[in-house]
Amino acid sequence: MSPNHPDVLPWLALAAIPGLGPESVRRLLEVYPGIETVFAAPASQLIPLVGAKLAAALGQPIDPAAHQDTLDWLSAPDAHLITWLDPAYPEPLRSLPDPPMWLYLKGDPATLSRPLFAIVGSRNATPQGKRDAEAFARSLAEAGLTIVSGLADGIDAAAHKGGLAGNGCGVAVVGTGLDRVYPARNRELAHRLAAGGAMVSEFPLGTPPKPGHFPRRNRIISGLSMGVLVVEAAPQSGSLITARLAAEQGREVFAIPGSIHSSLTKGCHQLIKQGAKLVESAADILEELNLPWAMAMAAKTGEPEADPLLDLMGTGPIGLDELANRSGLTVDNLSAMLFAHEMEGRVAVLPGGLYQRLF
Repeated sequence: MSPNHPDVLPWLALAAIPGLGPESVRRLLEVYPGIETVFAAPASQLIPLVGAKLAAALGQPIDPAAHQDTLDWLSAPDAHLITWLDPAYPEPLRSLPDPPMWLYLKGDPATLSRPLFAIVGSRNATPQGKRDAEAFARSLAEAGLTIVSGLADGIDAAAHKGGLAGNGCGVAVVGTGLDRVYPARNRELAHRLAAGGAMVSEFPLGTPPKPGHFPRRNRIISGLSMGVLVVEAAPQSGSLITARLAAEQGREVFAIPGSIHSSLTKGCHQLIKQGAKLVESAADILEELNLPWAMAMAAKTGEPEADPLLDLMGTGPIGLDELANRSGLTVDNLSAMLFAHEMEGRVAVLPGGLYQRLF
């Protein structure tokens, strides 16, 4: 919706009314044929729908000057306001119990029509968790999916980077206005996502990050996506909210298992116990989603051949003596092989003479 569209000011005024949530707006639109008629309706008709306080707010004249900053923002070619009545509104969101009535978007609206898949997880992710998120995102993106996440530190940021590396595209759904980037350290990543995909928010410009905003944005992350992968999550992680919402919305939920001793894998194990699909590779996800075209693209892209030594190492740190016991190889042979893997970026050397595979 351009800043010159006749409905843009009524929609901006609607979005600016405190306490007017999606359910109330949907009730109004079920009664009134157009957004402008909502503001022209008498209070006696509005009160039964939204209550006296909101009816009074809807009865106030719309002041264009109060929305000038947003109108200026919308004048950019890559800035958009997509409303419930807009043909460009994403169809998957319409089936949600509480769909957003509007979306602010920076980038290309057509991105939301692509096959989308969400990857989420802990902000305080381990190095291995971030590598897993990036690797899965890249493989899924190379197979034709567009990665959705929330631009947070940790797993979210790694997933966005992997998705961009895989196909140059991605979607970030954020809990602030789109004139802000939170956290600020992800500003460059946000610009890349807007240039190659889309930044999305239901919150008006100027909205700061508040704790209650992030659970709300999570329903949009899962709602846009055909499935959600949780990489690392503590038992009380917000990522579990996204997974729960995905299950309630009829989306597929996937989780990567990990050590029983790590608090960041307990959330994933909890999801698996509740019915989430345990996955060890991107191929597991593509097979479960049953997307023949994606499987074909993945086969063309190809994955690195399995390496027996890397399989024996497992996912946690391991010493040479233990690896020698597992493999039957000498320490000298192992040292040479591990050095080669280190040079190829497959293995990291850790303090204490330990080694860890990187994917």
